[in-house]
Amino acid sequence: MISKKTKYGLQALLSLARQHGSGPILIADLAEQEQIPKKFLELILLQLKNAGILGSRKGKGGGYFLAKDPGQITMGSAVRVLDGTVAPVPCVSETAYQKCTECADEESCGIRLVMKDVRDAVADILDNTTLKEVLVRSSDVSKKAKKVIDYSI
Repeated sequence: MISKKTKYGLQALLSLARQHGSGPILIADLAEQEQIPKKFLELILLQLKNAGILGSRKGKGGGYFLAKDPGQITMGSAVRVLDGTVAPVPCVSETAYQKCTECADEESCGIRLVMKDVRDAVADILDNTTLKEVLVRSSDVSKKAKKVIDYSI
């Protein structure tokens, strides 16, 4: 399960992706749009900036913006910055491995084998899904729900 911090971070990234190319967005505006506590959002955006996912500009016309095109930022990169790992248990983590104290034989542990498959599947989805793809997917579902027909030639 992702943390509240990561959920807010992904919401903010998707909002910035939606507005990509229209200049920096103020934290206060982003917090209001996405209904995220401003102080919490400040910490999240700073973490994403330090990881190179976001950029910022100070002063008049300042705020935060995506450091790259939305098609180049994966959900996996953001989740790892904010939550640290996508592994459900520490013994299958590639970045935060810890040996299980209750496991006699880690190599043949059935729980570990299944949790490694879970980690691999989650990582594959997150690492191969960009912010741009999420926006397109969300827009498509929204159009279907509203029964909007897109006739393009």
